[in-house]
Amino acid sequence: MDVSNKPTNSVSRVALASFIGTAIEFYDFYIYATAAALVIGPVFFPDSSPSAQALQSFATFGIAFVARPIGAILFGHFGDRVGRKSTLVFSLILMGIATAGIGLLPGHSTIGFWAPLLLCIFRLAQGLGLGGEWGGAALLATENAPENKRALFGMFPQLGPSVGFLMSNGVFLIVTLSISNEQFLAWGWRIPFILSAVLVIIGLYVRLKLVESPIFKKALQSNKQVKVPVLNMFIHHWKALTLGSFSMVGCYTLFYITTAFLLQYGTKYLGIPKGNFLGFLCVAIVFMAIATPISAWLSDKYGRKPVLVIGLLLVAISGTLMTQFMASGSQFLVMTFLCLELFLMGIVFAPMGAFLPEIFPTNVRYTGSSAAYSIGGILGASIAPIIANNLVSVGSLTWVGYYVSVASLVSVVATLLIKETKNSDFSC
Repeated sequence: MDVSNKPTNSVSRVALASFIGTAIEFYDFYIYATAAALVIGPVFFPDSSPSAQALQSFATFGIAFVARPIGAILFGHFGDRVGRKSTLVFSLILMGIATAGIGLLPGHSTIGFWAPLLLCIFRLAQGLGLGGEWGGAALLATENAPENKRALFGMFPQLGPSVGFLMSNGVFLIVTLSISNEQFLAWGWRIPFILSAVLVIIGLYVRLKLVESPIFKKALQSNKQVKVPVLNMFIHHWKALTLGSFSMVGCYTLFYITTAFLLQYGTKYLGIPKGNFLGFLCVAIVFMAIATPISAWLSDKYGRKPVLVIGLLLVAISGTLMTQFMASGSQFLVMTFLCLELFLMGIVFAPMGAFLPEIFPTNVRYTGSSAAYSIGGILGASIAPIIANNLVSVGSLTWVGYYVSVASLVSVVATLLIKETKNSDFSC
């Protein structure tokens, strides 16, 4: 069978489908991060002290990261065996159902113990869906890209999180400015979750118009699939999995300390109104979006490793400046620091859209890149807000900054141990 005469995806279709899916998926995920910092504790854990509520809230935030590697393996199996397209559609459906379910879930005052239990189940479902989403979107982009533009094409799913975050914070900002704090706690926080259902329908419409990538169709024609991709990955590609996971740690830690922990810290300890801080984050995320194409272009020109290593070293330096900016008493300096951190996030996040898929062969690429991305999330993001809360409790904000610096240096070491992938043969 000659695959050359089969329909192919246009550049615009690839860009839109890989971008819109991750934008919606990360919108869903970020609205929970925002809600965890602002409202989940009082609604679902009302009998606890404020500090315990914060820890329990961030613990439910972390549950989804534990589920992500499972989702990566589950969706990766079908993505490597059956196809990228159908797997991406089902991951989006699962994420949408779970997010809307959280928005409709009664609080502890209504159904008692069942409220936090069902919340955890929905969070697990969110994690499963996101575990299968990113890898598929990255492969959709890079497997349809010219060899010298894989990072540029891989930029499209990397732009999705910026837009998803901007949408989530924008919706929360509009809601908080439109209603009273009492109304927000009672029902207003549910609006962003329920709106997810509309976004999922749009994403499904775009995804269903796709055809399989030429690289995967070639693998099907050559019968190169493996029966159990996850087993093959652990036996033959464990080093790539390990180093790829640790290369993501600094990236994840930076993002969730900046967006989830500092939101909670700024509103609770610095007394910055929720609306103001959410507005700061909306401005800052624009800097992440600006940095993303710049970094992707540089990594296509000079290689993935130089861009990642330099970016991560700058993140390590910025961590040492956290207290000076955040505790300055100036809201302008607080916003400046958020802009700096998310600009650096764009620098270190953009190359990952090509870097992680490139370290795995086609027959385990969906499973491997998804698993590395998700395990990096467990190590770098799931526990980051909890660790940061404890560091503030027993020490100071300075320790949190050092924590970000150390996580970034861990990723520097892992990245240096991976060979440059810019010119690797992506069809194998």
